[in-house]
Amino acid sequence: MRNIEAIANRIRQSLEIRTATRERALAQARTLTQYCANAIRAVHRDERVSAAQNLSAANQLVESLRLELRDYPDLYYAGYTQDALKEYAEASIVYSLTGDDHLPQPEEMGLEYATYLKGLAEATGELRRRCLDILRHGHSQEAERLLSHMDDIYAVLVTMDYPDAITGGLRRLTDIVRGVNEKTRGDMTLSLRQALLEESIKRLEEKLDN
Repeated sequence: MRNIEAIANRIRQSLEIRTATRERALAQARTLTQYCANAIRAVHRDERVSAAQNLSAANQLVESLRLELRDYPDLYYAGYTQDALKEYAEASIVYSLTGDDHLPQPEEMGLEYATYLKGLAEATGELRRRCLDILRHGHSQEAERLLSHMDDIYAVLVTMDYPDAITGGLRRLTDIVRGVNEKTRGDMTLSLRQALLEESIKRLEEKLDN
């Protein structure tokens, strides 16, 4: 037992380093989540420059997390880290799809596939919000385009029929996406009918005026 103190000191030192690393990772994950929330908020306000700046800052944190936790895979794959990375995926996807039709690649974002897929699923909620904002100003092709993206996302997610232990609970999110899409399609149908009715009334008024 003469060496027990030396063993204890090594263990203590290792645990102190691990604890400090965990605390830094927690702080970075919180900040990453804030940047992503700010980016999505900016997208809905049509502040694309601000959204891009927040995503750039978020990307730097993603790189930092990956580097700092490379020797601590248990911390990297911990819930708080992967949840923050999922938020990064969601914000990046929302930013891309509201601007053009190009999806960012999970590899270039440095994300695990399961984390990327969950971000893809949650992006549909923000795309629905965007559709509703557009519909408040009248039916438009842009809302149709976004709904088409939402349908494409769901069509892919339903093919990812793998155990939750592998996908991190993707099946539940996929079910939510289906409901979100159905509600959005209903809102779009009502909006289109309203637009057609208003157009018919307008044409009738023009005929009566003539």
